[in-house]
Amino acid sequence: MSAQVLVRQTARGATALRGGRTWRPTPYQAVGLLFFLVMWLAYWRVPLCCDAGQHAAVVERLKADLLRPRHPTADLPGAGSPYYSPYALAQGVFARLTGLTGWEVVRLAGPVNLLVLLTGLGRFVRVLTARPWAPVLALGAMTLLWGTERAWWSGYLGLMSMTGTLGYPSAFAVGLTLWAWALTGARARDAGPVRYVGPGGMPGLAGYAGLGALYGLILLVHPITSVAAALGAVALVAGWQRGRPGAVAGRWALAAACALTAASAWPYFDVLALAGDGSVDAMHRGLYEDLGGRFWLALLGLPALWLRARRGSWRDPLVVMFVLDCLAVAYGWVSGHYTYGRILGLAVLPPQFALAVELAAARPWPVWRRLLGGAAAAGACAGFLTVHAGAVVPRSLDPVGFAQPPRWPTYEWAARHIGPGEVVITDGYYAVHAIAGYGPNLAAPAWPDRALDERERRRRLADVRAYLAPGSTRAGRTAVARRYGVRWLLLTRWHPVPEEAVVVAWSRRTGEVLARVGGERPVPTR
Repeated sequence: MSAQVLVRQTARGATALRGGRTWRPTPYQAVGLLFFLVMWLAYWRVPLCCDAGQHAAVVERLKADLLRPRHPTADLPGAGSPYYSPYALAQGVFARLTGLTGWEVVRLAGPVNLLVLLTGLGRFVRVLTARPWAPVLALGAMTLLWGTERAWWSGYLGLMSMTGTLGYPSAFAVGLTLWAWALTGARARDAGPVRYVGPGGMPGLAGYAGLGALYGLILLVHPITSVAAALGAVALVAGWQRGRPGAVAGRWALAAACALTAASAWPYFDVLALAGDGSVDAMHRGLYEDLGGRFWLALLGLPALWLRARRGSWRDPLVVMFVLDCLAVAYGWVSGHYTYGRILGLAVLPPQFALAVELAAARPWPVWRRLLGGAAAAGACAGFLTVHAGAVVPRSLDPVGFAQPPRWPTYEWAARHIGPGEVVITDGYYAVHAIAGYGPNLAAPAWPDRALDERERRRRLADVRAYLAPGSTRAGRTAVARRYGVRWLLLTRWHPVPEEAVVVAWSRRTGEVLARVGGERPVPTR
């Protein structure tokens, strides 16, 4: 046999070490990086508002005591509070290590949560399709195709809503949900026998156990998001899983068992006890108002869902996911458990993603797809101009007058006078939601929390209303101040300062006044 001489040409240039190949970013990597930078700047320019004070207060309490944190906003024990999740604990550890305040940690969480969201979106859409532009279109649909009325709530992924809610646990939980769906879909579609070996050599069953633990983490971080996450997992398994029924059921039963075990093992609160808790239902009733104005643009994806069902099967995961989400939202309305309305933020994803996958098809397009694409483009423009433009266009550069994100006042001017843990009574809407984030406590917490019996919270609210009532007496106010150890009043400019109070500071922006009262220790309550 004659010897063969192989002559290898020396590779030259920067690509030599990569075998002559030049790395190029995918469309989603390029657009995703640009979106990350724009959204980060948009989020950073808007003052934190709404529930951010509650989450900052959680970080402050954990920063003070990681093992036995107090109630997030009251001078009470905090055992059983669902705010003390693994996500919050990580923030508390970070705050202790860096010395940052609760507000600063919540602010810094925004870019981290955005990164989890964007990577999870890209991974999940790649499980749905290999079309390279599908994740880009899914990102556009997810952030713009909502409605022409503002839908602002944590867990809603519209461009406007994200400027204020990226730092919340719900944003992190939604990002984890997209990752969990991607991993679930990949296993449901590609899994073989039980002895399947996953990426990195991880045994198949261990992979299912790890996936279950991920769902357990979502349950702990944001329980209502975990309902939508579980419904999505059911849809993916029902739509794609093939194989022997017994083996399939065993794998997913293992994942479910690991999810419940991981969640049940968390020592800070009993997450399973939240299932029957209706204390926050009333505050979520507003989620069911003006559904058409807030969500009608997402319905542009319904033709794409119908096409997926017609081409394949009604078991298509996105179709099943959308149906299950709608049933859960309807159950919330019929039962009065309005908290299930929070699922609306994830219920719009199946039609949005189905539309993105359809419009990412290679050209030439048939007439019906061109019409669908034109409708989607018009809808995205309508959503951007009516709701979302103000999220990324600063007022100084705005030639039209787009609606801007809310700009809440800060209370650093008051917090510098109030010691950590000292109790405040306030009549201001902004102040009652923000001041606890700086370290003080409220006589009456603004939000329900399982760490405080709801009947006791309402009694406290009634006492605060009696304290602030125009006809209150000095003796009555003193009794309330003694009962809860009130040291400070934070009053709007419309409320007169009680005669026994001493004004310490005031805000030039809002006209609010900080006044000192009493100093008595609170009377223990049963």
